Amino acid sequence: MKNIYTLIIGSLLILSCGGNKETTIEDIIASGTLEEIRTRRTEVVTKQQELNEAIKKLDLKIATLDLTKKLPLITALKIEETEFNHYLELQGNVSTKNLLVLYPEYSGVLSKVYVKEGQKVRKGQVLAKIDDAGMSQQVAQLQIQSDLAKTTYERQKRLWEQKIGSEIQYLQAKSSYEGQQKAVNQAQSQLAKTIVRAPFSGTIDDVITEQGSVVAPGQSQLMRIVNLDDMYIETDVPENYITNVTKNKNVEVEFPVLGKTLSAKVRQAGDFINPANRTFKVEIAIPNKDKSIKPNLTAKLKINDYTNKKALLLPQSIISENAEGQQYVYIITEKKSNNEAIAKKVIIETGKTQGDVIEVLKGINNGDEIINEGARNVKHGQAVKIITL
Repeated sequence: MKNIYTLIIGSLLILSCGGNKETTIEDIIASGTLEEIRTRRTEVVTKQQELNEAIKKLDLKIATLDLTKKLPLITALKIEETEFNHYLELQGNVSTKNLLVLYPEYSGVLSKVYVKEGQKVRKGQVLAKIDDAGMSQQVAQLQIQSDLAKTTYERQKRLWEQKIGSEIQYLQAKSSYEGQQKAVNQAQSQLAKTIVRAPFSGTIDDVITEQGSVVAPGQSQLMRIVNLDDMYIETDVPENYITNVTKNKNVEVEFPVLGKTLSAKVRQAGDFINPANRTFKVEIAIPNKDKSIKPNLTAKLKINDYTNKKALLLPQSIISENAEGQQYVYIITEKKSNNEAIAKKVIIETGKTQGDVIEVLKGINNGDEIINEGARNVKHGQAVKIITL
């Protein structure tokens, strides 16, 4: 290479001198006129331009013939359409509609507690009894009076149907019987409040009040019953997801404390926006066959709010941004059999991200090869060498 440049410079000097001794630049500067100096300068500039053109031609030829040239080494990532699922990540708490603290409906002494903690009970089963303070005897007496009034009414009715007796006697007997029956029903309703029954099937989680204690309606907590079959997670979702987070959307549920992950669906999406925090409620039903999931347990949620079955995805790390805020990547063009190619800069538009990948909406096409490793060291239009890792 050095010998070629020397030959060029020498040839141009010989041609310019024409084989004869020429006045040097120093001589012209020392004794020449302004016109002579300008003329010589023009000649030197012309020679310099001729030399630069010759060097360019030689460089182009060398680039074609030189097999040892050094090109930037890069790796390429081929883009193919794939399914992309975006997840909204939230946190929620486990709850159940079958969790209830039982209160008495009658004042008195808690005379009997028939269950203990951890015991399974069925709906309607008697759990406890409150002393009725003689109300059962009163109900029995009222029932006797009601039976007597019924007998009197039935006899008076038969007589009236036979046109015996007066209508007023018949109506009085009827009214007396109906009044006695209502009194019995009312007393029986009050007596029934002394019996505490299970409102649903489940497990007695805690017996709060001990047998023998005095209890009062709305004040004394008797026991807590829970059913772990119908569990759900409740969480607040920002209002801008109201069209994407809907009923039957897929959800990945993780319980960090249990080290457990399961798949579920949105059971209900609320229609009310809370004006205080601009969110709406979502319920996610969760299976709990092994009863390991407890009320108030914290859960991490990934709700599928967006899906594209033909998405073009790129690692976020290879995307750059210019001074105008535009995002861009380099794609491979003019790829040759020796894995040499030209880098082309393309402006892209991106969508949602998930983890370390991002969806590209515009700028690249299915099947394009994107420069991955080495993307920061290339320029638009630059020749590159593709290596395979």
